[in-house]
Amino acid sequence: MRAVFLLSLLGLVSLNTGLAQSTPPAPSPASAPASDAPVVLIPVIVTRYPHDRAAFTEGFQYLGNSTYIESTGLVGESGVRRVELKTGKVLGKVATPLATAFGEGVTVLGGVAYHLTWQDGLAFAFDAETMKEVGRYRYGGEGWGLTTNGKDLIMSNGTPTLVWRDPKTFGVKRSVTVTDAGQPVKNINELEYAGGSVYANIWLTDRIARIDPQTGRVTAWIDVSALTREASTSAAKLGKPLTFDDIPNGIAYVPERGTLLLTGKRWGTIFEVKIPGLGTTNGRAQPRR
Repeated sequence: MRAVFLLSLLGLVSLNTGLAQSTPPAPSPASAPASDAPVVLIPVIVTRYPHDRAAFTEGFQYLGNSTYIESTGLVGESGVRRVELKTGKVLGKVATPLATAFGEGVTVLGGVAYHLTWQDGLAFAFDAETMKEVGRYRYGGEGWGLTTNGKDLIMSNGTPTLVWRDPKTFGVKRSVTVTDAGQPVKNINELEYAGGSVYANIWLTDRIARIDPQTGRVTAWIDVSALTREASTSAAKLGKPLTFDDIPNGIAYVPERGTLLLTGKRWGTIFEVKIPGLGTTNGRAQPRR
């Protein structure tokens, strides 16, 4: 995801194994009581949908009515789009307004799509239907992932800290440090709020953290390595193998089915999966437009 870091990583990582196969180190047994250790969950694939193989996915959210919003990164290729889930048809799109910016996460709240940039300290707001710009906000530090609990914006910045922001001002309301068995979790990336928890891709790993938003404690790890292998195999068969930075990144909750949509950077597939402990919200869709 972070383009300026990737060249330095090349000398450390084999393209045959890929950093996407790495996982956070297991906590020391002495670091916390066994009862505090997060469980490991395996997603069960329900169905698959097409995904744009050119999309360097940074933000991902289901909108209801079988559509989703997605933001993409890379300078010159960054932007936000609304997409039909079943077909992959783009229904509307806009380029990140700052041409030199590396686009990052996106989320929709109150009919507004908020879109981060990596190192420019600038967030853009768009009308979620027309994709016309309606505002800009400044923030300190980097921008990585973005989600909403229906009231606040929740943002990651690559550190172990999640920040809650006011959607009207982008001002900080509170923050929490994410920990696994007492140890800070770095590289928190794309986010999704579902079932009272924050779900987060961890950059350069095959694991998604399920986080208690009040304490920051990781309550479960979701192992998506099987999805990575399938996406990698499919890409290789088409003669377009995934590179080491084409990692899992993209989590979207489907409330009417109690499922998650999971994808990755330049993956050709969106996987709809069941996760133990995650159910429906009022048994119906709740569009976030």
